Amino acid sequence: MFTEVKSVHFIGICGTAMASAAAAMKDKGYVVTGSDQSVYPPMSTFLASKQIEVMNGYSESNLNHKPDLVVVGNAISRGNPEAELVLERKLRFCSLPELLKEYFIRGKRSIVVSGTHGKTTTTSLLTWVFEHNGLNPSYLIGGIPTNLGQGARFTDSEWFIIEGDEYDTAFFDKRSKFIHYLPEVAIINNLEFDHADIFDNLAAIQKTFSHFIRLIPRNGQLFGNGDDPNLAPLLNVTHCPVKRFGLGEDNSVRAFNLKFGPTASEFEIPSAKFHIDLVGELNVRNALAVVAAAKHCGLKNSQIQSAFSTFKGIKRRMEVRGISGGVTIVDDFGHHPTAIRETLRALRLKFAGQKVWAIFEPRSNTTRRNVFQHELVTSFADADGIVVSQVAKLEQLKPEERLNPEQLMKDIAATGKPTAYLADVDAIVEHIAKNVQGGDVVCVFSNGGFGNIHAKMLDRLKGRQ
Repeated sequence: MFTEVKSVHFIGICGTAMASAAAAMKDKGYVVTGSDQSVYPPMSTFLASKQIEVMNGYSESNLNHKPDLVVVGNAISRGNPEAELVLERKLRFCSLPELLKEYFIRGKRSIVVSGTHGKTTTTSLLTWVFEHNGLNPSYLIGGIPTNLGQGARFTDSEWFIIEGDEYDTAFFDKRSKFIHYLPEVAIINNLEFDHADIFDNLAAIQKTFSHFIRLIPRNGQLFGNGDDPNLAPLLNVTHCPVKRFGLGEDNSVRAFNLKFGPTASEFEIPSAKFHIDLVGELNVRNALAVVAAAKHCGLKNSQIQSAFSTFKGIKRRMEVRGISGGVTIVDDFGHHPTAIRETLRALRLKFAGQKVWAIFEPRSNTTRRNVFQHELVTSFADADGIVVSQVAKLEQLKPEERLNPEQLMKDIAATGKPTAYLADVDAIVEHIAKNVQGGDVVCVFSNGGFGNIHAKMLDRLKGRQ
């Protein structure tokens, strides 16, 4: 299918994985173009730096150059003019996971990192351990690791490290993306309900993870979080080796003597002590999974620690965007209640004694629904003040499915903390400017661009009267 391909067009190119794969293909010599209707940093600037033309908006004319292959992003649905033209003219097309499987992963030793939380951090850290130690892995990560500068690269190495998402593949393939990734080594960090637009309940998510586990060969290895009760029923398999990792005594790969500081964490395993410049228990668990997988693949404790010592983090994961007027602005991709809760706990360690504000954009297909109506209240327990942006496109959901923002704010306010439900970014920026003080920390939780709110806050706080 791919032997005649010289030019590739990506529909929905500004998705993190799509943009990263497009850049990697450009590096390999393909002519790459793409289109999207939501073009914003960091992916827009990243693609520009790679000199990849991004067409703003979807149009049949975007395919006038007749690319050899069209890669259809999983956010694209029927009715998209480019997708309709592809089907009508029977152009060669595939999903991104198909492209990766058939052209980049097959024949490699594939390490797939999955789970509801921590995928990007774990994949980035594992990739850096391999890269730092000269293994030159291929990789695809749903974010941009600071050490690597881009989220994907395809090399001649035998290793391919990939973030395995359980979200569906494309409008024409409703299987989870990670089903395509030919796992030899698999990590499952944790398992919770998410993606309410495509999964009906927790059991449906457990089912798709069970399908993923079935793909691990007898000479492979599954590393599963042994502390996670939702994952436990899936780990009792005999077709491939299984090792449980975690903090509990029953885990075969166990971290103990945990120490948490404002800028770093430490933990031990029976054979070594590890130090990493990441904060909080969630990142100890991520690092433990990396230790388990890296040791399985032949790396030594000293090699792993050497990489840990030079790891610089990932964009949009507790990323400090700047300090203005004495106020620290933090950007975080968190959009699930557990991710928000754990990130705020980590920020409490990182900014001990400082007031922490949380700004939340209910943007994902799950948080716009009432699935987490009650969980969201407790997820902000470690914030001193909470601002929630107006929930977008609620009218597109059935009334009985919608998040009730009025009830959410009422329940949060009942905890005694200042709360606000504000219509737009400008209103939020003004609210923050009037209420924060020097030394405060403001963390923005969003899985989108959120109207460039970080830059607007930094600019506004600079000129605060």
